[in-house]
Amino acid sequence: MFAFLSKGSNKAILLAALLFSVAYNYAFFDNVVARYPAPENLSFYISLVILLFCLISLFLGLVLNRFTFKPVLIVLFPLAALASYFMNSYNVIIDTAMIQNSIMTDSREVLDLLSMRLLLYVLLLGLLPAYFVYKANVQCGGAAKEVADRFKFLALVLFAIVTNMLLMSEHYTSFIREQKDLRYYMNPLTFIYSSVKYFEEMIAVRDTGPRTPIGDDAKISRPDAERKLTILVVGEATRADHWSLNGYTRNTNPELSQQDIVNLPHVSSCATSTAFSLPCMFSLSQFDDFNLHEANAQENLLDVLNKAGVNLLWRDNNSDSKGVALAIPFEDFRSPGVNPQCDTECRDIGMLSGLDDYIAGHEGDITIVLHQMGNHGPAYYKRYPREFEKFTPACQSNQMESCTREEIVNAYDNALRYSDHFLASVIEFLRPYNKDFSTGMFYMADHGESLGEMGLYLHGLPYALAPKAQTHVSSFLWLGDLDDTRKSMISARAQEPLSHDNYFHTVLGMLDVETEIYDPALDILSSLK
Repeated sequence: MFAFLSKGSNKAILLAALLFSVAYNYAFFDNVVARYPAPENLSFYISLVILLFCLISLFLGLVLNRFTFKPVLIVLFPLAALASYFMNSYNVIIDTAMIQNSIMTDSREVLDLLSMRLLLYVLLLGLLPAYFVYKANVQCGGAAKEVADRFKFLALVLFAIVTNMLLMSEHYTSFIREQKDLRYYMNPLTFIYSSVKYFEEMIAVRDTGPRTPIGDDAKISRPDAERKLTILVVGEATRADHWSLNGYTRNTNPELSQQDIVNLPHVSSCATSTAFSLPCMFSLSQFDDFNLHEANAQENLLDVLNKAGVNLLWRDNNSDSKGVALAIPFEDFRSPGVNPQCDTECRDIGMLSGLDDYIAGHEGDITIVLHQMGNHGPAYYKRYPREFEKFTPACQSNQMESCTREEIVNAYDNALRYSDHFLASVIEFLRPYNKDFSTGMFYMADHGESLGEMGLYLHGLPYALAPKAQTHVSSFLWLGDLDDTRKSMISARAQEPLSHDNYFHTVLGMLDVETEIYDPALDILSSLK
């Protein structure tokens, strides 16, 4: 019969809750202090410590028993230590999107995050308390007494929560209504809730069959003799306000500024992480009704192009396609055995290698997707060869707390200059093909990046809470045969507010793909038709 822990175990629960509250919640209290300055809010600080302690005690009291006490805490302490490290170091939030990102993180991204500070967190806040839990001798009494003691314990904790909040009701009224984002920093409660919610969603929409088809009627609406060669470049972590093309004071686009591109300065992403943005870009669903799991269960833009007869190739120098390119040829360019342009890491420009042979070996339309490493953080200094280090001093560490904000921005901007070089090289690669193809290139970043503003770093905040730095992204079009007259026709549309919602339909329009799901209102180039 199921037996609850004894009163002695209730004391152990209180000790564990106290440790979690005090040692693992620096980010929570740091953000609280930023919103509620001292010393006039000192009493509220104390109240929040009590509230957090009681909430963690309530959770542990509900889930820990003689069978789960050690297994749960042995796992929970290291996970809470990891959450604490990332929240303290980058001020990120551990929500369902971040859980998704963590699960989809590859080994190279993990290596970028490793540091001595992370090791100390894992050892001191993760493995050490887990070891003490393992060695603890948990005493359990009779079942009836354990049940009674546990109910008394939970009742007292609930009473403390209610009383505490009533005594500070004037503070909690505004705290609950206006500071909803602060609850995301409560460790370990938030990442437990987010993990449960994530796996519930995964189970609810588990793929039990083929993907839902879309665009079965897709066809190319122009003469067969007219061929198109298009390269779609998916950028990584490129915020629009750090592009000199968009008015940034530093010259981060020295090469693109010399190209005849159509810049798109007002593009919003549909998410703040690659795991969500990439599927969203290629999905028929728009921002307002996008659901990652539903999108993965449905065919995407590449499937529609495939049905229209377009030759497709995905080359990746990032983690992977996040499920977008499952049905088309995929080439991983993250290793020197494939990518000829590797030094400290394999460079984006190496993805152009061998494309001439691929193009020569295919008839009809060709569309190539290049997924950049781009400005993937936090190790921005790795994202560019040394000759692109124009802005100095540049942060040479993945531990942002060890660098000044100026050094972080310098490293990020240097990486942008290398992306600028790569993107200009893609255009120069396409130019010679103008005699045989109608050529085009569409660049769109997946999301932006925080560089220390408001104490935020990297990306991945819930969209409703994310600053513009994480949602306002860089984008442009290059159309090889676009004359000045036709360029002026789309210049007005290019200055309008756009988003990832435009991507699906603009690509269909670029390739003259006719299908009932095509929406000309979302095609940036519809004025050319």
